[in-house]
Amino acid sequence: MGAIIGAGLVAHAPTIMMSEADRFEINEGKEISLVPGLHRLKREVLDVLKPDVIVLFDTHWFTIVEFCIAAQARRTGRYTSDELPRGMRQIPYDIPGCPELAFAMAQRATERGVRTNAIDDPYLPMHYPTVNLSTFLQGEEKWISVSHAYSAEPHNFLGVGAGIGQAIRESDKRVVLIASGSMSHRFWPFDQIAQHEASDPIHISSPEAREADLERLRWFAEGNHAAVIDTMPDYLRHAPEARFGHYLMMAAACGGREWTAKGRQFSDYENATGTSQVHVWFDM
Repeated sequence: MGAIIGAGLVAHAPTIMMSEADRFEINEGKEISLVPGLHRLKREVLDVLKPDVIVLFDTHWFTIVEFCIAAQARRTGRYTSDELPRGMRQIPYDIPGCPELAFAMAQRATERGVRTNAIDDPYLPMHYPTVNLSTFLQGEEKWISVSHAYSAEPHNFLGVGAGIGQAIRESDKRVVLIASGSMSHRFWPFDQIAQHEASDPIHISSPEAREADLERLRWFAEGNHAAVIDTMPDYLRHAPEARFGHYLMMAAACGGREWTAKGRQFSDYENATGTSQVHVWFDM
């Protein structure tokens, strides 16, 4: 029997890929907490768990009419971001995949009523939530990326996640889940962004968004995933990244409203140009 042995909401903000000098420059002369947090996650969690597979819910892989799951045996190349090539350019990646689990996850998710397809096309583009985090966290395990369907509603994300969890439990793999994305996710207008690049959460897009994020961080710490799921209509007013689908798929795979794993932060709650960033890990 397979098992989910750990799960985390992990930030992939472009700032983590900047040089230390550039990070210090935009953050009032000090380090952002996300970078040492990723090093701690690798050292204290992943190097200890030694998973067979990491399944990463990628908030920048946008699909519309279906969910997609990367099913290549290996993904290799160099990645330059069209969004921010100044900070994310020619990043090498060499990531082994797990096709058999990818196809099984797609089948089980589809059986839950949410069309999902495993894609093994070698020319399928990469996105920086996968590239950035694999740069920090990759070990000997295999990786699978899961898309975010832009047209999906919370119940669709929950259905896909439940199917993924079922496929994992039916496999022989020890799996870690990573929901790669932020919480509230509104940017400052272009003319104001330069004044809001520091990590202090005072720069989050609005006080209301900040309070909504902090409320959910308290629920994470309590293991109250039911509250997070039940209040999604309210939280969507604060524009969580990818409609918070990355978290919902992860939570559903782990048990949905019945999941009670408590979260521990591996970073501060930080700002990035108005969006919220944090690493929260849930021990299973």
